[in-house]
Amino acid sequence: MLRQILSEMYIDPDLLAELSEEQKQILFFKMREEQIRRWKEREAAMERKESLPVKSRPKKENGKSVHWKLGADKEVWVWVMGEHHLDKPYDVLCSEITAERERLRTEQEAEELRKTQSEEFTNNLKTKSQCSDPQTPNNWKTQSACKKVAEEEEVRQESRSACILEEKKTQKELVKEKQDEEIKQVEEDKTKQIYKNWKEDSEWQASLRKSKAADEKRRSLAKQAREDYKRLSLAAQRGRSGEGLSVPQKPRRPPLPPKPQFLPPAGHPPKPLGNQGVTRTASSSAQEDIIRWFKEEQLPCRAGYQKTSDTIAPWFHGILTLKKANELLSTGLPGTFLIRVSEKMKGYALSYLSEEGCKHFLIDASADSYSFLGVDQLQHATLADLVEYHKEEPITSLGKELLLYPCGQQEQPPDYLELFE
Repeated sequence: MLRQILSEMYIDPDLLAELSEEQKQILFFKMREEQIRRWKEREAAMERKESLPVKSRPKKENGKSVHWKLGADKEVWVWVMGEHHLDKPYDVLCSEITAERERLRTEQEAEELRKTQSEEFTNNLKTKSQCSDPQTPNNWKTQSACKKVAEEEEVRQESRSACILEEKKTQKELVKEKQDEEIKQVEEDKTKQIYKNWKEDSEWQASLRKSKAADEKRRSLAKQAREDYKRLSLAAQRGRSGEGLSVPQKPRRPPLPPKPQFLPPAGHPPKPLGNQGVTRTASSSAQEDIIRWFKEEQLPCRAGYQKTSDTIAPWFHGILTLKKANELLSTGLPGTFLIRVSEKMKGYALSYLSEEGCKHFLIDASADSYSFLGVDQLQHATLADLVEYHKEEPITSLGKELLLYPCGQQEQPPDYLELFE
């Protein structure tokens, strides 16, 4: 059964519903292991394929080609922004680009100012040349006055230029400080709003509590499953004489019993053998496959027989639905159980009546032995050995399920009739 589930990587929803929480966790773990194993096989195959020499294609005449740049390790050189230790963060790069733009704009403004000062200085020189004309009367007095006026004009121009640059610089700093304050204020308001919404969101808090409780429950179930696994593994290593337990070796098949004889109860006329009174939801093809599997593989293992006789065990049933199994157990006491052939997979299901209700455990029969799906390493030679063992040892330490009262047939003919025809 487990082998079939792992090969198809699919389990029927109805069959999944029959699993206990511990078995669901373990089945998920095993399916995940199978996924990883397949992935590793594919990766190894791809590596082997890539290691093979690649035949180079002949180059076309006058054809274009692309050559990749190689690094020191002779591999294609790849640079990912931000991964190298010398790469600058995004915000630093943005700041540098902004500063470079500001520097270029300042240089441009300074160049324009320089041109303006050069024009004014040229005009002053023309004025000085007129003042220094020898034909002009009182030339030396006029020349001194012009020189003094030019010097005063230069001083005023320099002071005016310095004031303009200082004003622009101060204005830019004020704008930047204002923008930073606005961004900081927006971020603070957003943070406060998020915190307020989080604090007032009672539904989210309730969901968080439920999620934590569910996580804690899953951890508890996983821990309990590990404890069961360890406990039963130690029991398997110690071994139990006369109980048909074997871990390292496969159990030997017992001799094939004779075909059972089905006799009608006293006072009732014999009924024709057939599928009367047995209702199933599985398709006919799937049911035929399961019946064929049982006859070819399970009958040689004495499936369904008593341990010490060639009679059908009272707890054994044929292909039953989950609903039918619950109906049969509903009239019994806690500890009542039956083993039925699964209607979905090639395997068995143990249905057990506890104080809380009906529980269902899948039994894996894929390795010529019988054990609960994923619960432990104990392998039993027959279904009867499994039942005898769990009459004294609980199936799980959490549920303390002991097999006390077998649930027998309640109708005639028995529901397992078609399996032995």
